[in-house]
Amino acid sequence: MIGTEKELHVIRALVADDQAVVRTGFVNLLGTQEDIEVVGEAEDGVQAVRVAAETRPDLALLDIRMPHKNGIEAAREILAGSEGTTKVLMLTTFGLDEYVYDALAAGASGFLLKDATFPELLHAVRVVAAGNALLSPEITKRVIGEFVHTRTSRLPVHSVGELTAREAEVLTLIARGLSNTEIASRLTITDHTVKTHINRLFAKLALRDRAQAVIMAYELGLVRVGDGRPRS
Repeated sequence: MIGTEKELHVIRALVADDQAVVRTGFVNLLGTQEDIEVVGEAEDGVQAVRVAAETRPDLALLDIRMPHKNGIEAAREILAGSEGTTKVLMLTTFGLDEYVYDALAAGASGFLLKDATFPELLHAVRVVAAGNALLSPEITKRVIGEFVHTRTSRLPVHSVGELTAREAEVLTLIARGLSNTEIASRLTITDHTVKTHINRLFAKLALRDRAQAVIMAYELGLVRVGDGRPRS
């Protein structure tokens, strides 16, 4: 019988952090996994951009605060240079909440706390590398909800009226951190229908990914600031 074992897809990762202990810790942890290969390291934003251009990683794990060029600036350049093929996962702490909204607006697919557990780190890397956004309801409510109305948006100006009632509902649930499967279950529709609604609302609002979708949901007022509940 011919084997049908699926070939292992290896995630090529870049780790950038100016703290050598933190950077080495992440590199060593990721290196224990068969499906993850660290192809580069960087100690500042300028180096991160250069190494990303040389190695073309699937994912760049970037500290938000780095010398010479911060993680947000580096993320913009890496995303532009790779035409979006490199995904960006930002490293942050709760003491730096004010930077997270800017990181998402810059194109990052999510963020990870520096004190994350090993399973949380691996989950974040795999989710973002697969092209999905890592937006837990807790962090979404705490960070985006608090800062979205005090920052200058980089997203195009749109209105809720551009969406159908169902599309607005789906966008609200995305902002609350639900996956496609969870949205389908909540609305009693199929996963395929959820994807259709998401594709349409992304096109109407000129959104690139779920991270921008969350920001847009707050800016349109579909989610209340600070609590994540749908607007009544």
